[in-house]
Amino acid sequence: MKRKTKLIHGGIPGDEATGAVSVPIYQVSTYKQDAVGVHKGYEYSRTGNPTRFALEELVKDLEEGTRGFAFGSGMAAVTAVMMLFSAGDHVILTDDVYGGTYRVITKVLNRIGIEATFVDTTNLEEVKGAIRENTKALYIETPTNPLLKVTDLKASAALAKEHNLLLVVDNTFSTPYWQTPITHGADIVLHSATKYLGGHSDVVAGIVVVQGEALAEELHFVQNSTGGVLGPQDSWLLIRGIKTLGLRMEAHEANTKKIVDFLSNHPAVGKIHYPGLASHPQHELAKTQAGGFGGMVSFDVGSKEKAESVLQQVKYFTLAESLGAVESLISLPAQMTHASIPADRRQELGITDGLVRISVGIEDAEDLIEDLKQALEA
Repeated sequence: MKRKTKLIHGGIPGDEATGAVSVPIYQVSTYKQDAVGVHKGYEYSRTGNPTRFALEELVKDLEEGTRGFAFGSGMAAVTAVMMLFSAGDHVILTDDVYGGTYRVITKVLNRIGIEATFVDTTNLEEVKGAIRENTKALYIETPTNPLLKVTDLKASAALAKEHNLLLVVDNTFSTPYWQTPITHGADIVLHSATKYLGGHSDVVAGIVVVQGEALAEELHFVQNSTGGVLGPQDSWLLIRGIKTLGLRMEAHEANTKKIVDFLSNHPAVGKIHYPGLASHPQHELAKTQAGGFGGMVSFDVGSKEKAESVLQQVKYFTLAESLGAVESLISLPAQMTHASIPADRRQELGITDGLVRISVGIEDAEDLIEDLKQALEA
């Protein structure tokens, strides 16, 4: 089944009982049992809900894994995955990981004894150097947020297997339309489904897909025990959003290429972070492990004052948290998505005060370019 077809026909595409072509919203908390422990597959909606299950089956198919899990937010998904580990376990993570992930690792999960080291995962020698006797997992974002660095999935999977580590991949930026990490050897793939999977700024959700039945059982135990599940209304919205994922990702990328061409020739713009540029350090790698370069771009305008001026002048780019929606969004990572990372650490990573991040929407590209042009020249 081709990718666009799978978006429509993957998982559970309708309702056999009525013939409805859309999965119903099962707004229910509990289910009638014929006898104690005898039921029709559902007993309580924290444990399982038909609408959520349809979503979980769909994302399982898209990511080519064994089982999918839907959570109330991307951070709930990240936290559930980290709950697979115990006090004293150590995890290696990408250095410019999303600020919320950095925060939960360093401010919350450290309280229960989960240890972490942040390294540049594009450099496998750094990863090797960080491995300890108690290391249990390698957690990577690729491309990263907000510097769009690309980590070699196959090489990371081989290294993880060699050292008996789980490979966890945040696939939010690429989505399963462009990239399927499990086919490259990953054990766990997660998403902030609030972003591209939903695509319309109307749902907050998280997705995890795992490879292997044993791991699936472990994560389901965590999901059921901690209870951070996605509700049926939001599950239905996510299923609806995913149906157009292919069309949207292609439109995002087409617009982004035009905008990057414009930014590359503008004197007010310094360094541009985008895997689709031939000058990007991992451009060739990105071409081999993903079907597209995506719709996220970061660029430096030199200072906090200039960056804030751009944000004040734009008309079609909405100043907002989040990304991956049909409308174009703009933000300053140093003050917004990555503000929880200490300033000296941000500077070390290259997340400067003048770094602007844009999530390119599906509006007319000429309007978006004109908007950025007048903002940069104001």
